Amino acid sequence: MADRRPKVVGFCCERHAMDAVVLSARTGEQVDVSVRLVQVPCTGRVDGLHLLKAFEEGADAVFVLGCLEKNCYYDTGSIEGRKRVNYVKQMLSEAGIEKERLEMFNAASTNTWAFPDAVSRMVDIARKLGPIGGGERQ
Repeated sequence: MADRRPKVVGFCCERHAMDAVVLSARTGEQVDVSVRLVQVPCTGRVDGLHLLKAFEEGADAVFVLGCLEKNCYYDTGSIEGRKRVNYVKQMLSEAGIEKERLEMFNAASTNTWAFPDAVSRMVDIARKLGPIGGGERQ
């Protein structure tokens, strides 16, 4: 089980977050290629059910990467996204699942470090905590 790659899913807004993803790739930033990205119009549109579904389908960790809160294309999208993430973190905790498995990050389109940093942090958490429930999941 030590060589098992953690399953991490990232929901990224199509504006600043995806710009940061593309820019980090163009500058040669290295990230764990096993991370699955889901492009969304805005993090404010990511429903708690989307986050829970990612875990249900085998994710060990999930993150949401959106615009800076005071520079969101849709004004309050990142704020609403953070509220949903915090709500789902509370639900996970009440269900006995480590709330650290879910996190919200923000980035400006020029933050080349933001995406690799988010990926690195979530992969580290997934490795540290292992699969949900401690068993090997497919």
